[in-house]
Amino acid sequence: MGIELQKVNQLPTQPLLSLVEESTNEGFRHLKRLVSDYESGHNKFDKLGEALFVAYHHNDIVGVCGLNQDPYVTEGKVGRVRRLYVSPKFRRSGVGRLLMDAVIVEARKYYYRLVLRTDNFAADIFYRLLGFSVDLESTHNSHVLHLSDIHKNT
Repeated sequence: MGIELQKVNQLPTQPLLSLVEESTNEGFRHLKRLVSDYESGHNKFDKLGEALFVAYHHNDIVGVCGLNQDPYVTEGKVGRVRRLYVSPKFRRSGVGRLLMDAVIVEARKYYYRLVLRTDNFAADIFYRLLGFSVDLESTHNSHVLHLSDIHKNT
């Protein structure tokens, strides 16, 4: 498949534009928001426990996924999956799994729980296959993954 995964310190905005256009054509707004939030400084994925991962096929970006501190909790030990998107040409080829595996490994270093919000049926199935449960108790989350009780920053 030839996918290279990178944890990036800066969002490669220009190379990401074709993926943003692709996602917009599918009716998704979250990659456009990823770019605007990054450029405005609202979310640069640069706080403790945050990360941004980009999947490349040759020199083309084919997927992206971020990890943030969950802004809806006060204790700070909850991570939030943000802006996962994989190009339709690379879906069902393991790219989403690679991105999420990287996010989960990173999240285990800082958080005891990982949450996200989606209303997409295919995404719901995908996250459940990764071990997430439907979160019926939260108004901010649709899914939750309980990470190991032992992490490095306690």
